[in-house]
Amino acid sequence: MKDKIWLSSPHMGGNEQKYINEAFAANWIAPLGPNVTAFEKDLQNYLVNGSNVAVLSSGTAAIHLGLLQLGVTQGDEVLCQSFTFSASANPILYLGAIPVFVDSENETWNICPKALEEAIVDRISKGKKPKVIIAVHLYGMPFKVDEVLAVAKKYEILILEDSAEALGSSYRGQKCGTFGEISVVSFNGNKIITTSGGGALVTQSKTVKEKTIFLATQARDEAPHYQHSQIGYNYRMSNVCAGIGRGQMEVLDSHVSKRRAMNQFYKDIFKSIDEVSVFNEPMILIFQIIGLQLFC
Repeated sequence: MKDKIWLSSPHMGGNEQKYINEAFAANWIAPLGPNVTAFEKDLQNYLVNGSNVAVLSSGTAAIHLGLLQLGVTQGDEVLCQSFTFSASANPILYLGAIPVFVDSENETWNICPKALEEAIVDRISKGKKPKVIIAVHLYGMPFKVDEVLAVAKKYEILILEDSAEALGSSYRGQKCGTFGEISVVSFNGNKIITTSGGGALVTQSKTVKEKTIFLATQARDEAPHYQHSQIGYNYRMSNVCAGIGRGQMEVLDSHVSKRRAMNQFYKDIFKSIDEVSVFNEPMILIFQIIGLQLFC
């Protein structure tokens, strides 16, 4: 008897085992190898828009290295929406910076552009201009991209786009994960696709990608001996996990369709109950998510 509805069970596509077997057959078990390179290429081709991708051990690691490369240091303030998972905010503290939480609006459940601007004005008036805005596409729902980017541009504050749960979502035909100066995605077990654990940093800069890989592999200098001129991290994805990711990319759009079907299932169940509403794309925006267009 089934007594539990799982929140987000992983779904394998079939070819994951093939890529894993190839890694074992070639003895490519370390955090580099053909699966890593191919998985990054698959993601870059999917996201397009000049994307450069570095696959890492987690989405949290991607946020950490993203904030680091956006210049966040001890004492800086970083704006982050309050309605999100703790991993959106924890890397701020890793760097000794200070999270400033901003409320969400009730249409997308993401960071409220009005509250965001109010927070920026307040912090500037107190002599503490925020360094970065972490904007999250919670549950795969794009935040109000146009409004949030406009606020960020007005006050010249960088955006780190937390697209951990939004691989496969789009806004006005552009893939989520390509709007920020740096963006991140996650492949944790409860995400739209999984590598068991894992994540990626997305950037339009090849230099930032290369720096990410450098930092994620203990920041070892190019020298004939072990030499480290700066602090590094053990954040690179393994070739085995990347093999799972390659198989998952082959069924990503199918997984998105299944999630949308689940949403429709619950809407049908609760449609006659006025006290229950089911989350859906806001009709006041023009969203384009995997081929489905909703117009005002």
